[in-house]
Amino acid sequence: MAEHRIPTAALHRWVVDLFRAAGSSDREATLTADHLVGANLAGHDSHGVGMVPRYVDSLLNDELQLNRITTVISDTGTMLAVDGQRGMGQSVTHQAMEMAIERARRHGVCVMGLRHSHHLGRVGHWAEQAVAAGMVSIHFTNAVTRNILVAPHGGGEARYNTNPFTVGMPRQDGGPIILDFATSAVAQGKVRVAYNKKVPVPPGSLIDVSGEPTNDPAVMFEPPEGPHGALRPFAGHKGYALGVVCELLGAALIGGDTMRPDTRPTRYGVWNNMLAIVFDPARLGGSAGFEAEARHFVDWLRSAKLSSEGREIGGIHLPGDPERASRQARAEVVPIDPGTMTQMDAASAAIARRFGQSPGPLSALERGC
Repeated sequence: MAEHRIPTAALHRWVVDLFRAAGSSDREATLTADHLVGANLAGHDSHGVGMVPRYVDSLLNDELQLNRITTVISDTGTMLAVDGQRGMGQSVTHQAMEMAIERARRHGVCVMGLRHSHHLGRVGHWAEQAVAAGMVSIHFTNAVTRNILVAPHGGGEARYNTNPFTVGMPRQDGGPIILDFATSAVAQGKVRVAYNKKVPVPPGSLIDVSGEPTNDPAVMFEPPEGPHGALRPFAGHKGYALGVVCELLGAALIGGDTMRPDTRPTRYGVWNNMLAIVFDPARLGGSAGFEAEARHFVDWLRSAKLSSEGREIGGIHLPGDPERASRQARAEVVPIDPGTMTQMDAASAAIARRFGQSPGPLSALERGC
């Protein structure tokens, strides 16, 4: 079945209206829509509006908390620990990053630990927030969920989650460098998208309940109550080791929960913890030199003759280039697969039943309706 095509502006308005109907402030609803629609625009549908049904289920199960203010646990100027109070991740993480950026402006650097956020979404968004302020940022993130997702290298069942590693670097020429990847072979959200589209995932991404390799995304969702298969770490032991580091730095070090049976939310919640290192590159005294040297290095990279894969993908890209291309392609219309659309319409109906209002079915906004 063909994908639905929703005008981008209408999709953003629908997400704002949905969370306002659920009780979010205008500011929180707008930050949430900015982030989720922004993820779709960047080509990361796994972290886009398809997360709305999960958020609605978490809210209705009293896991996600609306309109929370990020609270400071400790603050020594360059070292900052804050608690998101299980609040909407798109809001409490924005607040935490604002604090970290302000301290980096003042002191040159800030090491910030955010604990107990609800799902904070695409971590590259927070690197982009730092980059927009002229900062470099490095992020280690973990997640605690009811369903465990990733098997350790050599393991036949899941023990932790996708634990992304993220770096943002501002550049005047050619756009910023934004590195943002899950330490699993594929993000869980991309498996969800594949499952909704009824297409396989790339080989080497999953194991089934017997620990055997598979490319069928259904092993992560069927039967609904499990048992389920698991994602594999990328690059074997290397992705596994980086995932462990993200778990320990991003959570244990800052007082957040690691992924264990007794820390999981009751059902739908996604608890994130993140360690962010934010610093002002100008304080290193080499800003002008960086721009020139980065330009020379990028030119050298792109001077390489193309492989067959390079010709297929249209050249040699830098981290952040695919997202910039996707934003241009989706500036007017965002595609949504039929399975996700059904879930979105159901989420809106659930909000209407609980709160007496909602923006109505998203499918009604499809271009041509």
